[in-house]
Amino acid sequence: MWQPTIAARMNALFFKRFLQRPFQIASIVPSSKALVERVASKIDFDQARVIAEYGPGVGVHSREIARRMRPDATLLLFELDAAFSRDLERQFTNDERVHVLNQDAAALPQELKRRKIAACDYILSGIPFSILKLDKKRTLLKKTYDSLTPEGSFIIYQVTNELKQHATVFDEAESEYFLQNIPPMFITVYRKSSSLNGQSDGLHSASAAAEQFSSRRYR
Repeated sequence: MWQPTIAARMNALFFKRFLQRPFQIASIVPSSKALVERVASKIDFDQARVIAEYGPGVGVHSREIARRMRPDATLLLFELDAAFSRDLERQFTNDERVHVLNQDAAALPQELKRRKIAACDYILSGIPFSILKLDKKRTLLKKTYDSLTPEGSFIIYQVTNELKQHATVFDEAESEYFLQNIPPMFITVYRKSSSLNGQSDGLHSASAAAEQFSSRRYR
């Protein structure tokens, strides 16, 4: 059958890249269908115009996002691994809404500026933040925050929930432990507030937000 053959080929590619680069690939197998659907449920596809994804791998989340998103929406895929990037290009060659970028996720602000896009409504990430050096981790979190629209969300799925202690730039976070995946994953939605002192917050920086919001809500 055609579909199982595609799935088997992608699983084989994922496993091969995991063996070659175990510290860059977050898991030995791609996300389960249940995890993909649960993560996608965190996105309001009727409203989302611009979505970015860090480390899409073989594209299991990317395909679900592309399937659900609006005809006029844009999906930016930041994949540092060249083999995965080439495979994603092949998968989405006929979808003009999807743009595959063989770049570090930290290039998101520059890419948005280059494309004349103000900000992202959602940013999704499966990259293993736990292996990043502290300065790189915090820099990426700040760039992610600054690249979101007011009320935008940063959605991550991770084996550990250690990122919560570093993501204090965000105004709110909500986590759940999802067991229907190998391995089980923490799914966390970090949100950017819509306002500071009751005013629109489309231009404020992450550092300003950190000063204004001394109390963070973590559930």
